[in-house]
Amino acid sequence: MGELAVSGAAKDVLTTIGLGSCVGLVLLDSSRSTAGLAHVVYPHSTPDTRSGGQPAKYADTVVPALVGAMGRLGSLRGALEAVLVGGARMFAFVRAPELDIGSANVDAVARALAQAEIPIRISLTGGSIGRSVRVRAAGGLIAIREAGTANRVYSTAGGLLEEVASG
Repeated sequence: MGELAVSGAAKDVLTTIGLGSCVGLVLLDSSRSTAGLAHVVYPHSTPDTRSGGQPAKYADTVVPALVGAMGRLGSLRGALEAVLVGGARMFAFVRAPELDIGSANVDAVARALAQAEIPIRISLTGGSIGRSVRVRAAGGLIAIREAGTANRVYSTAGGLLEEVASG
């Protein structure tokens, strides 16, 4: 939790499992076959947490950190596309909106992406089910699994992000 990774290596698969209210943020650059994945835990950092060295932990600091890491692999911000996974309301019996961390996480990441002018191509968020995501930079394949279901596989082939298989 609160980690990020980037890769352009054909053999690498970036993975985060057990996303409940947390958000898995995927950034893809199909022109360079690079990908980044961050596991966002909270919507907002504080001055104290910003100096803690975990920018991926917070929605308001993750986008610049992930864009910067992908930039070191040669990706340009204008070539990036985003996928959001997770942000569930894991305790649906709690009615207090301020305790819906999943929704707050999704909203905060979406705002940060809009500010960076990075389009969201797929958003599998909300609900009350946990999810996992696996990303292969080479070939731009993304496998998303909701608890109790089969993988849904997406591809960035040809610069488009679309569902290519389920099962």
